[in-house]
Amino acid sequence: MTTPSNPEIARSVRTGSFNTNVHDLGSGRPVLFVHGSGPGVSAFANWRLVMPVIAKSRRVIAPDMVGFGFSDRPDGIAYTMDVWVQQALDLLDALGIEQADVVGNSFGGALSLALACRHPARVRRLVLMGSVGVPFTITQGLDEVWGYTPSFENMRRIMDWFAFDRGLVNDELAQLRYQASIRPGFQESFGAMFPAPRQRWVDAMCSPEADIRALPHETLVIHGRDDQVIPLSTSLTLAQWISRSQLHVFGRCGHWTQIEHAARFAQLVGNFLAEGDAAP
Repeated sequence: MTTPSNPEIARSVRTGSFNTNVHDLGSGRPVLFVHGSGPGVSAFANWRLVMPVIAKSRRVIAPDMVGFGFSDRPDGIAYTMDVWVQQALDLLDALGIEQADVVGNSFGGALSLALACRHPARVRRLVLMGSVGVPFTITQGLDEVWGYTPSFENMRRIMDWFAFDRGLVNDELAQLRYQASIRPGFQESFGAMFPAPRQRWVDAMCSPEADIRALPHETLVIHGRDDQVIPLSTSLTLAQWISRSQLHVFGRCGHWTQIEHAARFAQLVGNFLAEGDAAP
């Protein structure tokens, strides 16, 4: 359920010592959607075009990770992968979900990968889209996204990094995302997450190569060929390291696969998850 005034605000669920804002819709096998790390991001902003489609056949769980969106921002909390993984576990526990499919975008891909590596029994199938989580040299695009300081001009500039089709990035959308980034508490937590030099945060999100190679999960790796934020090489690496993986590269697509190719993305993910439904 969402509030009439703001569709980004949904159900509040207690996760450890704080509350998580989480979209919970549909029924069937649960699938956890984990958003990326852009300024002003929320689960709804990231997955709004995909959630209703997947929810036709599955239970969709899409939380705002702590420090993002409309989840609590506890004083003194450390924004680390350990904290985010624990939040995901606490959410699954609070909802009575023993095992879920997990779909992660960018930063959310790194989190999903870490969750699968550290707690493999909690993950059934894994989808990694434009994912962080393996070593790469930070791009100018990611450096500027993580280094965002609030202004309409800055938001307009960094949004140009995300989409292959610049027609998707108009002034109206930039204004909406700018306004989202200056909501109370949003920039304070975002600015605290990725201070320069930012290569260290790319490195901190990496899971050990041996752990990734040991993953037993069927995994779908997705990337936009023209992504200027997270290089295609990360998904090539993941596809090489994860033995039960398949790779799909969308041409004429930047970092916003789930927005630029929403219908095809939802069909691809839906088909992949459905393949496992009949498995013993």
